[in-house]
Amino acid sequence: MKFAPLTALALAAVAITAPAYAAEEAATTATAAAFTVETPIEALMADERAKAVVVKHLAGIDQHPAYEQFKALSLKSLAPFSQGLITEDVLAKIAADLAAIK
Repeated sequence: MKFAPLTALALAAVAITAPAYAAEEAATTATAAAFTVETPIEALMADERAKAVVVKHLAGIDQHPAYEQFKALSLKSLAPFSQGLITEDVLAKIAADLAAIK
């Protein structure tokens, strides 16, 4: 019975680290998944290939003063608030380039 507290501690450690592992695995899966204009901007910016596509069509988006406020939105969701900067044509070009990422 002397080992019961140690066993409980070990189980607690596993329980604490399991969500972190699951989040890490989900991030890896998300990276492997196809990016779209529906993907949150911060996820696109986290991947160098996707970031290059977005910056190619929307230079400086990651430097915008309100970036922290809109980074959780997708490009498609942000378009109506972009004052005409993110048009359907721009979204189509970004979507095509994102689809080419393997």
